[in-house]
Amino acid sequence: MPFTTLGLGSKISTALKEQGYVEPTPIQAKAIPVILEGRDIIGVAQTGTGKTAAFVLPLLERLSVSPSQKHMRALVVAPTRELVAQIEENIRAYGRHLNLRYATIFGGVGEGPQIQALRRGVDIAVATPGRLLDLMQQRHVNFADLQVIVLDEADRMLDMGFLPPIRKIVAATPKVRQTLLFSATLSKEIEAVSKEFLKTPVLVEIGARSTPVEAVAQWIVEVSQAAKVPALVHLLKDSALESVLVFSRTKHGADRIARKLEDAGVLCATLHSNRTQGQRILALKRFKSGEVRCLVATDIAARGIDVDGISHVINYDFPPQPEDYVHRIGRTGRAQAIGDAISFVSHDEMDDLRRLERFLGRGIARRKLEGFVANTPHPPSRSASGDKSHTDSGSAMGHRPPGGGRSHARPGGHRPSGGGSGSWRPRGPGGQRSSPTGRRGRT
Repeated sequence: MPFTTLGLGSKISTALKEQGYVEPTPIQAKAIPVILEGRDIIGVAQTGTGKTAAFVLPLLERLSVSPSQKHMRALVVAPTRELVAQIEENIRAYGRHLNLRYATIFGGVGEGPQIQALRRGVDIAVATPGRLLDLMQQRHVNFADLQVIVLDEADRMLDMGFLPPIRKIVAATPKVRQTLLFSATLSKEIEAVSKEFLKTPVLVEIGARSTPVEAVAQWIVEVSQAAKVPALVHLLKDSALESVLVFSRTKHGADRIARKLEDAGVLCATLHSNRTQGQRILALKRFKSGEVRCLVATDIAARGIDVDGISHVINYDFPPQPEDYVHRIGRTGRAQAIGDAISFVSHDEMDDLRRLERFLGRGIARRKLEGFVANTPHPPSRSASGDKSHTDSGSAMGHRPPGGGRSHARPGGHRPSGGGSGSWRPRGPGGQRSSPTGRRGRT
């Protein structure tokens, strides 16, 4: 199904071809026609399935067929600076042949250029809630011409910490508007809250809400807290781990992990809220370019990183919330690529693991690191010993869709094919980044 069948104009279709996209993903195929009709929508799909393009493309199409106004006509609100920047990147790429004006609004940088952009007039503004509220209070924001508001990563945006500012922002917008909510996870409770902002919304849901993307192979390494750094260094000795995103629970922990890796000769960068905006931009740039093969980040990155070709996600600290796990591992296995998610779990984190497995409705395979003498696994959980799914690598690893993206089944490599209690052996060097001529629409 080509993008033109969804109602997108020739200029946007040309830009998509130039970006290498040949057909829409399921969330795009279902959401774009609904948005073009002017309906409110709740879009739920796994991370890495193209949610951003699902709202950006019809937004550009709608705005391109009518003249610009004095004030912004569309507002996209996202939880992190990184996500704001990447959404704006995609808007510029898909709208490169359109005469539309864009601006980003987020903290960590000076307000001056953002205020000037709003004064000149923009068609689309992409903003974080905090800086947007600041500029609203200073009377630099005018919603008189606003037609559409998009709340991206709605589960996080409408959670306890973001609900009050979102309410203030939405209350300041015109009552007659189109409202779009998109997220990888959207609980029934949050869905109920979201209806506060939407009018007779259409629910577009692709896959189960608690299901991570299927192209990601997942397993658990049970290891003591003290042995996590040596285990991580051991894993990174394998050159097949070409582009690795490591998650730490805290900012100071991320810095400490990065120092240990640097001491072991592993080039890496860090990304968390204590870093300046310039430092964060540089860290992402170095990681995207391959200058460093490892990026150590806190969960702020899970909602903002969109880097093609991340081969592995490693949960150094296991996330306490299942939704965060889904978002973290969604950084790999994007756009039908193949990826691996490895989670270190210490004795103190076993309750969090059991909570995740209940959330997913299945177990995750356990593995030992072959050749790692400091590996100290703990007894399996009660559910693991009583549920065959914990030792069934077929169900735990998930189905790998054919075609597209990166393949890690390298000559000379090895992936465990036995039960969940098997070993993970470092794979040999080699393997190239896949460069298909056509990609499914994902961003």
